Amino acid sequence: MSPDRPVPRRIVLAGASGMIGSAVAAQLAAEGHTVTALPRAALADGAALAAAMAAARPEVVISCIASRSGAPKDAEAVDYRANLALLTAAEAAGAGHFILLSAICVQKPLLAFQHAKLRFEAALAESGIGYTIIRPTAFFKSLSGQVKRVKAGKPFLIFGDGNVTRCKPISDGDLARFIAGCIDNPEALGKVLPIGGPGPALSLRDAGELLFAAAGKAPRFRSVSPAMFTLAGKLLSLGAPFSDWFAEKAEYARIAHYYATESMLLRDPATGEYSADLTPEFGSETLADHYRRLLAEA
Repeated sequence: MSPDRPVPRRIVLAGASGMIGSAVAAQLAAEGHTVTALPRAALADGAALAAAMAAARPEVVISCIASRSGAPKDAEAVDYRANLALLTAAEAAGAGHFILLSAICVQKPLLAFQHAKLRFEAALAESGIGYTIIRPTAFFKSLSGQVKRVKAGKPFLIFGDGNVTRCKPISDGDLARFIAGCIDNPEALGKVLPIGGPGPALSLRDAGELLFAAAGKAPRFRSVSPAMFTLAGKLLSLGAPFSDWFAEKAEYARIAHYYATESMLLRDPATGEYSADLTPEFGSETLADHYRRLLAEA
């Protein structure tokens, strides 16, 4: 994705304190770019944002911000409005390229945060600025929540038989290199780029087996039905009209059900089915590498 000798650029990076954002910041610095990291608070203060952008004079703006909870109000505030404020400031500052970190799940939008992301993707595409929209598959972090369970001798939790969904997870470092490789890349301009890590596509059961192998333990699984999230969502939705707390918790249940039943792969436009073969791959670090590193650090 990136040239052998990247031309140093002035870059504004939003979301540099996050998991992916920090990896992007490190990659950009390693390539010799001048990076101005915008704190999240600056995106809510129009005057402060304009001043920061004017001082930075960015040639490229990269957004790695995302709502932390996925709740409707958080998604509206961050995935849409904060990104929109950043885009407006980028245009005013004369930036020529806006790179957005989105998510592959927006191709089948059923959740509030997915709709918020798509609204901003549309605004970005219509803005007239050069743009690149990156839609990664699962992150390693999203498949690392059971490391402590396995290390403690507990079974790995799966949905159904563990083969309901599949993904091509990508490491923070590989994704950061992919994002940086879009700078000064004419093949990336005006494109929506789905991207996964090195294959093959993995099911949740596959991930569990990799984790047990890294831990030197015999695989043990416990099945959980995704229907429990559907039931929880319906019950919590009864209180949603009267309470933001119930509305948020109902959305969390819907989010959990989505990730328990939908693959993080590119959908075949001809069939609407998820396709491992059509999902592009990038990088070299595997989930097995990641698990071995986590266990060694622990």
